[in-house]
Amino acid sequence: MSALSIEGVTKSFGGVQALRGVTLSVEAGQRLVLLGPNGAGNTTLFHAISGNILASSGRVALFGEDITRLPPDARARRGLARTFQITNLLPSLSVLDNIRLALCGADRLTFRFFKGMASYRETTSRATRLLADWGLADAADRTVRNLSYGEQRQVEVVMAIAAAPRLLLLDEPTAGLSPAETLGLVDMVRKLPRDMTIVMIEHDMDVAFEIADRVAVMHRGELIAEGNEAEIRANKQVSDIYLGLE
Repeated sequence: MSALSIEGVTKSFGGVQALRGVTLSVEAGQRLVLLGPNGAGNTTLFHAISGNILASSGRVALFGEDITRLPPDARARRGLARTFQITNLLPSLSVLDNIRLALCGADRLTFRFFKGMASYRETTSRATRLLADWGLADAADRTVRNLSYGEQRQVEVVMAIAAAPRLLLLDEPTAGLSPAETLGLVDMVRKLPRDMTIVMIEHDMDVAFEIADRVAVMHRGELIAEGNEAEIRANKQVSDIYLGLE
């Protein structure tokens, strides 16, 4: 069974067609990278998968279940998690508090205004373990706004995996990172468990091929190529797009 199945998905914003009949299947445990220049439609496709927008037509299925019309929270409860192009953290809180909030959201816990987060001992313990597992234990008490951008990206990935999702969508996680930070983020993604299916948007081919089992290329709202590294590098249309000939 496919982890993710997209069939003929379109999305129009007024007179602008952002997605043009995209059909794509991702097998369970696979690492798929979506390549494409800015404006290719990758992030719009992520929005349609995660429920931040609803497709104008077509179908989205998660592990065989049709989720096309479900809201984002219902999709999350079925095992989908994502990051965004711009970090989606709470900058005034500590790293540990951000992770605790992610865990509470995943567990659908609620808070009472007179009860502090530290009193949720199991949640705190799990958050601490997650940070230790991903080499961020020393940052636990730091305020997010005081982290480097690369560190913030790492924290965001940890928040996304806190609920042990079955499908993880990573929207340009290396954007704006230095070469050293990019290497760290790539290494982090490569260490994620293989039973977690990953779809990642990336603009850098070299980064994409470090992670991907398979690559799909978007251009002007359409899926124009799919394949392994050799097939994508040999594709003339892909080369023309990246060389600016289209």
